[in-house]
Amino acid sequence: MSTPELLFSEDEIAVRVSALAKRIASSPPQLLVGILVGAFVFAADLARALAREGVSLPIEFLWLRSYGDARTGGDVQALVGPTESARGKHVLLVDGVLDRGTTLVKARAMLVEAGAKSVTTAVVVDKLRDDALLTADHAAFEGVSDFLVGYGMDDAGLSRGLPYIARVRIA
Repeated sequence: MSTPELLFSEDEIAVRVSALAKRIASSPPQLLVGILVGAFVFAADLARALAREGVSLPIEFLWLRSYGDARTGGDVQALVGPTESARGKHVLLVDGVLDRGTTLVKARAMLVEAGAKSVTTAVVVDKLRDDALLTADHAAFEGVSDFLVGYGMDDAGLSRGLPYIARVRIA
């Protein structure tokens, strides 16, 4: 892996997550569902930012896998699906990065099948690709085309714990 290059600092992320929480709080969901493993950092920060806005939510996680050890997504596998807690609820579905959207499409379908009343999406980064299957309802950052690491996102399991978001140049 090449050396990650800073794209968004810890402070920039905090400002954007706070702004996102303010927007989401104006029409609050009833349940926050994060997608493991890439969204766990963002889901925690967003949940705390929402609580500061007076919106305290129950939190659940789906565990989906599409990348494995590769940099390009494959079929999305559900390792842990939604619980009964989604039934009849307005769900905020949280992920790290929206690349093509296959993971979010699968997660949304699983939540609807589990009885969610509605599903709204929030991501740290929506790449806004022309071939994306959807656009996030809420995104902290948009239009980044690079491969990203840090803030929960990884490169074959590495760099997930970085407190900032960095780009990795692919040779």
